[in-house]
Amino acid sequence: MRVLAAMSGGVDSAVAAARMAEAGHDVTGVHLALSRNPQSYRSGARGCCTIEDSRDARRAADVIGIPFYVWDLAERFHADVVEDFVSEYAAGRTPNPCLRCNEKVKFSAVLERALALGFDAVATGHYARIVDTPDGARELHRAVDPAKDQSYVLGVLTQAQLAHAFFPLGDTVKTEVREEAERRGLSVAAKPDSHDICFIADGNTAGFLGAQLGEAPGDIVDAQGNKLGEHSGTHGFTIGQRKGLKIGTPAADGKPRFVLDISPVDRTVTVGSREELAVSELTASNPRWCGPAPADSVVHATAQLRAHGDEVPVVATVQGNHVQVTFAEPTSAVAPGQAVVLYDGTRVIGSATIDSVQRVSATV
Repeated sequence: MRVLAAMSGGVDSAVAAARMAEAGHDVTGVHLALSRNPQSYRSGARGCCTIEDSRDARRAADVIGIPFYVWDLAERFHADVVEDFVSEYAAGRTPNPCLRCNEKVKFSAVLERALALGFDAVATGHYARIVDTPDGARELHRAVDPAKDQSYVLGVLTQAQLAHAFFPLGDTVKTEVREEAERRGLSVAAKPDSHDICFIADGNTAGFLGAQLGEAPGDIVDAQGNKLGEHSGTHGFTIGQRKGLKIGTPAADGKPRFVLDISPVDRTVTVGSREELAVSELTASNPRWCGPAPADSVVHATAQLRAHGDEVPVVATVQGNHVQVTFAEPTSAVAPGQAVVLYDGTRVIGSATIDSVQRVSATV
């Protein structure tokens, strides 16, 4: 099988490519140049797509003994991921750029190009598993290593995309991957993982958004509309945020306040207690199913709301292009723009983008 191995320059993608080659596939490595102005070096575990990363990927390909190319997808990445990220924050929503990158770039642009060039599949270093069913379908499942599981950000993949995908690391824990890289003589064996948003290398998301959107001062208010302070832009806040609110007046009960709502139209940020964050249900749209759409309109499942969040029991009601998710127990810090990913055990059912939430405090 002809396989295109996406090689970021990190240890995971290098080992994934090596495993595919060792399994007898005809493997070609490709590094995706996603930055318009790539820096020469990373800063520790921040950022990616630097010149150093592309060189690390090339060296790994040489050790593995596979052809290697660099594909410039900077414009596609900027349009589909960076601009989407900025516009979502400008609208008061909280997007997940890694999820959008998987949907629009790695398993859309790259897979489409790979198939057009005669490749059969794309392999990446994501921690997730694909399980082939007796009827010939492919299911996306959680990785064996729960600490590294990335099925949440892959929940946007369709059955057609899974049919041409390989995740060779899904049955391995991270320590074993590094040990294997060392045995294979890959120089990236001890390279730090990238933990932050790749196009914000200094980790200062608020500063990045401020430079893109400018200042738009407004008020910070409580749930009753009382002004508590001021801010320089709603894009500097996310639902559930506690730190950095800069409210001079303490709460009457002395407890911390959290961001409850963000309204870019009137430039208002509403804050309240932890209890006021509790959500009983949400409405999401544009579902993407990792296999056939659920046969029943009502699905008992578990849901994950953040990349490293816990699963919670839910009942999901599917109505065309919308999904209503009701929580068995109230949950907190649910933000419009995030993805809700539904699971049946370890299997990913699909995902949808959160549009609105119903807070417990609004119903009592």
